[in-house]
Amino acid sequence: MPVALAVPALLAIAFLLVPLLGILTRTRWGELGSHLSSEGVTEAVKLSLLVSCGALALSLVLGVPLAWLLARVDFPGKALVRSLVLLPMVLPPTVGGVALLLGFGRRGLLGPWLEDTFGIVLPFHTSGAVVAATFVAMPFLVISLEGTLAGLRPAYEETAASLGASPVRVFCTVTLPLVAPGLAAGAALTWARALGEFGATITFAGNLPGTTQTLPLQVYLLLQDQPEAATSVSLLLLVIAMAVLVALRGRWAGGGQRGGDVRGRTRDRRSSRDGDRPKRPADTATAGVGAAPAKNDPAPAEDRPVPVKDDPAPAENSPARAKNDPAPATYGTVPPEDITGHGPAEPAPTDSGERWPLYASVTGFTELSLDAEPGTTVAVVGPNGAGKTTLLRALLGLTPRARARLALGGTEAGTLPPHRRGVAWVPQDGALFPHLSALANTAYGLRAQGVRRAEARRRARAWLERLDVGHLAHRRPAQLSGGQAGRVALARALAARPRLLLLDEPLAALDQTTRAHVRHTLRTHLAGFGGVCLLVTHDPVEAVSLADRVLVLEDGRAVQDAPPGEVARHPRSPWVARMLGRNALAGTAAGDGTLLLDDGGRLVVADPVTEGAAVLAVVAPEAVALHRTRPQGSPRNVWPGTVREITAVGSRLRVLVGRPDGPDLVAEVTTQAAAELGLRDGVEVFTSVKATEITLVER
Repeated sequence: MPVALAVPALLAIAFLLVPLLGILTRTRWGELGSHLSSEGVTEAVKLSLLVSCGALALSLVLGVPLAWLLARVDFPGKALVRSLVLLPMVLPPTVGGVALLLGFGRRGLLGPWLEDTFGIVLPFHTSGAVVAATFVAMPFLVISLEGTLAGLRPAYEETAASLGASPVRVFCTVTLPLVAPGLAAGAALTWARALGEFGATITFAGNLPGTTQTLPLQVYLLLQDQPEAATSVSLLLLVIAMAVLVALRGRWAGGGQRGGDVRGRTRDRRSSRDGDRPKRPADTATAGVGAAPAKNDPAPAEDRPVPVKDDPAPAENSPARAKNDPAPATYGTVPPEDITGHGPAEPAPTDSGERWPLYASVTGFTELSLDAEPGTTVAVVGPNGAGKTTLLRALLGLTPRARARLALGGTEAGTLPPHRRGVAWVPQDGALFPHLSALANTAYGLRAQGVRRAEARRRARAWLERLDVGHLAHRRPAQLSGGQAGRVALARALAARPRLLLLDEPLAALDQTTRAHVRHTLRTHLAGFGGVCLLVTHDPVEAVSLADRVLVLEDGRAVQDAPPGEVARHPRSPWVARMLGRNALAGTAAGDGTLLLDDGGRLVVADPVTEGAAVLAVVAPEAVALHRTRPQGSPRNVWPGTVREITAVGSRLRVLVGRPDGPDLVAEVTTQAAAELGLRDGVEVFTSVKATEITLVER
């Protein structure tokens, strides 16, 4: 450490330490017991405890709502209110006492009204000492709790609301438990500050033995006649203050390890052990081109009208639900359960006549109209920033970026608060409540709807069993891998039996085998679901196997809304085409039978196109041929390029070829062909596409 910094730092430590050493060296340890047990000191200790605890209670009653208001609500004059909160911390205590006297004294602004109406006189009374201590100590609680609330992820509270919990229930069961460490720290500092308050108390409440004479005031009096006793009492206050700071060292003094960081690393290690690591399907398999199909799904997207082979039960062949399991008539009421909870059981569809068709008109950043019949699953796809999550949050009523007129089953839900809409949400990361076990998380929505605890836990356990995480019911989210947490979050939403189910990439963290099982369970449930499900996904397999319709968004607008097969055969979005593993070249038709590509270059096509029409040229990777020298013959679209990346897809290879004067292309070749061509990164090649291999789709 540089001497220029070390010397002032040591002087600062000495400056702070010398007064404390003065108390320790001047304390008469042999007389300490008699000093602290004297009648005046004992009475002052009792009064100080009464005043400090009263100030803490009043600070909690007033300060917790104020901290929540400052952290959660934007309103005019918020900066002024925060300044008022901080003011007692910088205001001289005696000035604070004068202000209290002029505000609440017998001749103050409110003092006469308090005395005439309630008979309350604060000055020179113990209650006045409590008010004075609260005035100077409450800011510590408000500032501490506001910071903790500001750092709390809103997703926890939003998810709780989507499960049917009222704002008060969310605050009591989710918010307060999650901010408990910050609340405890602020409360401890508030109590310690109230215990040591002097200036405001003596100015506003006076110095009456047994009434307002607290320990600091007792020290002030003892200094005049018994300085040794004053030192002993000062030592007592010093020990109390140090004890509070030592107890809070991990939060306020920077010591110790934050629990959240430890839990995060524990989860990462456990995820690697369990083989259930969070895996996010890539939007593109190679730069600028598109995701390759899964290894167990080699067929092109248009040839996949039914789920892949690891998903054995299509929705239309799902078993019917037992007749004694009707759908809920209204959100918040749960019908009799048809499951035993003694092992895995497939959720069965309902035969009830209760149905909740969806109509939504969304305006703002995302603008579209959505109309879906009961039992419909709509896959929402699009590039990052397209407005997918904004759409879900608008339907939940949780974002100012977009608003939704929402009708569910003939009920106008768009004007209702989130907890009364009947819309359950699974956010991207699940947002499991970290202070609750997996079982309690799953039962949360049922409990919010009024189901008794034992019944709610029984049904929750059954859903956990269905998703193969029943053996983890006792674990908290920090003890779960990413995939396990995702399944618990999905079980929690399904158990709530909403009218509208919103799933934001719910299977992204699952490995391939687990994903197939959960996909099958989810599809079986959705087959008999009386409402509508919106599923945000980047996985074409999920879109094909789970959805009845695919809604494609770009820049907050609906580009395409059609069955999966139609979207696969005729994608109108370059991003969707690339997601499905195809090359997508956007362009405008010229008069000579070619396309002028938006990214540069010209493309010869076989199909006639009206001049000036905006179209999308879709080319399958297997239709792109690679050559080391310029080919001769029938191909009319030949471009030079450089191999940028080679990836394996099953027994074949996908080769990304970058072009200097146009869009990149992906070709699919056999390993033998790649070896014969000597393909590797940086090799210069020629790509060719026959005009007859190009499919044109109007944009």
